[in-house]
Amino acid sequence: MTHDIHIIGGGLAGSEAAWQLAQRGFNVRLSEMRGGGDMTPAHQTDGLAELVCSNSFRSDDSDKNAVGLLHHEMRELDSLVMRAGEKARVPAGSAMAVDRDVFSAEVQRTLDEHPKVTVLRERVDALPDAEPTIVATGPLTAQALAESIVKATGQDRLAFFDAIAPIVHRDSIDMDICWVQSRWNKRNEASNEDGDYINCPMTKEQYLAFHQGLMDGEKTEFREWEKDTPYFEGCMPIEVMAARGVDTLRFGPMKPVGLDNPRDATPEFPQGRWPYAVVQLRQDNKLGTLWNMVGFQTKLKYGAQVELFRTIPGLENAEFARLGGLHRNTFLNSPVVLDRQLRLKGAEHIRFAGQVTGCEGYVESSAIGLVAGMMAAAELAGREWQGPPRTTALGALLAHITGDAEAESYQPMNVNFGLFPPLHDVGKKQRKEAYTLRAKADLAEWIARGELVAA
Repeated sequence: MTHDIHIIGGGLAGSEAAWQLAQRGFNVRLSEMRGGGDMTPAHQTDGLAELVCSNSFRSDDSDKNAVGLLHHEMRELDSLVMRAGEKARVPAGSAMAVDRDVFSAEVQRTLDEHPKVTVLRERVDALPDAEPTIVATGPLTAQALAESIVKATGQDRLAFFDAIAPIVHRDSIDMDICWVQSRWNKRNEASNEDGDYINCPMTKEQYLAFHQGLMDGEKTEFREWEKDTPYFEGCMPIEVMAARGVDTLRFGPMKPVGLDNPRDATPEFPQGRWPYAVVQLRQDNKLGTLWNMVGFQTKLKYGAQVELFRTIPGLENAEFARLGGLHRNTFLNSPVVLDRQLRLKGAEHIRFAGQVTGCEGYVESSAIGLVAGMMAAAELAGREWQGPPRTTALGALLAHITGDAEAESYQPMNVNFGLFPPLHDVGKKQRKEAYTLRAKADLAEWIARGELVAA
């Protein structure tokens, strides 16, 4: 099939961009190196849109949460990622979590069956000279292509480390010690009856011993050139957090508030009492057989992980489907090298999308793939592109990537209300709701103007 546009990378952003273009009638060539003899340090399969870290798309609350608002906006724009996410959804309280295998398979099936999409398992080693292209190779771009990008941009690559959380077999968790509950008992329609998280309680003595174990455990060694590379705050290895202070974890991923341990119930406190610290596990697949350790991204070596994590109450006999890991991510200094339409300055036939632009998170990566696809479709149709309003989550995230951020200190960023144009006449307690109401109204008006069509 003769193609109108070439997309390099079949992750979340590349898959979303391909869908948006194909749905607008353009023929897409989607190149993915996995399955063609190559693999990245973090992926385990050759499936399109494989989720390599958490299985959570984070909060699905679109009324008071920035990422939930982004979910809403993507659904309004017929996002493939949101479609597949709904089909693969598993209980996670007010968050949106998915069975990662079902999710990837749904994205793969949808694009394989689309008459306008051709998926090729091939590695691309250089930026194309002239054809319209979207580069969505993610934070693990292959070395040859990365060097081609550096040559084209004239900028040194920026980098940070991203850590992966372990996954535990459900039947190896001791439920005589652990219990099921969502924090503050928050639920949504997809929630399990008793709650969506398995909670492992710790006493003060157990917590302090665990904290010391994190500090003492053998960790992955860095190469010389990696030693000054910063971590991304939103995916910080647990031992790095622990090094910031003995109580840091108790106010982060191991906070006990809102979780009453029924094993400690008394006549005076029938709901139980808060433990000193809690390790939470979240369902990772639809069958409920795999659960991931929330916030437990780590660079501990495998042997050290097994030894330490089996000291957690309820995980003494834990069997791990996947242990934690660490990989180096790369991204562009986008405010310097990309224009407002994600095009490479000086080579406008090339767009970038997804995490390689410096957004962070599954949803954000997919969202930038979505708008990159819409931008390219408008350009191919000879139509001037009018982007989403800056007051929307999409518009705010796009503005951050393409010019609002300080180039000298540019770092990966999740969507948050700090990226939105401020509302000064609204009280602090009402501000988040006001941001979402404004965004939803402005997005609806933008859609009504016909911005979804290609021509």
